[in-house]
Amino acid sequence: MTILILGGNGQVGHELQRTLAPLGKCVSPNRRSLDLQDAGAVSRLLDSLQPSLIANAAAWTAVDAAESSRDEAFRLNAALPAQLADYCASTSARLVHYSSDYVYPGDGEKPWLESSETGPLSIYGESKLAGDEAILASGADALIFRTSWVYSARGHNFLKTMLRLAREREALQIVGDQIGAPTPARLIAEVTLLSVRARMEGRLASGLYHLAPRGETSWHGFAQTIFRQAEAFGETLRVQPDRVVSIPTANYPTPARRPLNSRLALEKLEQALGITLPDWESQLELTLAELLEAE
Repeated sequence: MTILILGGNGQVGHELQRTLAPLGKCVSPNRRSLDLQDAGAVSRLLDSLQPSLIANAAAWTAVDAAESSRDEAFRLNAALPAQLADYCASTSARLVHYSSDYVYPGDGEKPWLESSETGPLSIYGESKLAGDEAILASGADALIFRTSWVYSARGHNFLKTMLRLAREREALQIVGDQIGAPTPARLIAEVTLLSVRARMEGRLASGLYHLAPRGETSWHGFAQTIFRQAEAFGETLRVQPDRVVSIPTANYPTPARRPLNSRLALEKLEQALGITLPDWESQLELTLAELLEAE
């Protein structure tokens, strides 16, 4: 089986190349060999490669920049998924696509269900929702995973930024009123493999699922836990966890509005796969160990 992985240089795409390898030949073109903004180039690749499975980890992820680059964000987050879904619908190939908690309005305190009413607060969220809707309307055999707060031991992310700042500064101010579950790219890739196998065996229905660890925290709580775990691994940091100050979102204005509630209900996926997703703290420990070992 030929597997096309788009966004292979990103956090999730990198993990997918390792995790999906047992299923077949993985092909992941880089940005130099494939311009994903060019629909014609994507079509030519699909026609020549004829993949049986497409894992689309490509996305416009610059949330604030999307506010001034709407067309580019919608091409990658909406038009590209729609193009891939149309290909899969016409060839009986399977599609795995990754979406975001930003499709929801971000209010309240209850976890969002897959059936919850959407209401994006930003161009980024609107573009991700448009991609989801296009896939669902295409009739393709597709799995859509909405996730939150993605990070990994590589690339640019909150974990690595916090460690850098903690080595440079003695005090930090971190937003404390946005609540969600930090999700390692490794977990996303591992659950993707389980899900693809279950789908191939007819044990998992196509459609929309939430994918994140169990539990919840704020960005402030995430940062404090990063520092405590890093110290437990023997890291020397200038900042102490109790010197990390919690501030409201209003004190950190950004071009794009952020959801205050990024909680995702996980029961649909857990019940379908017969698993219990791990908690976010244990997943952070695994990712932090990988990162520090690589350093």
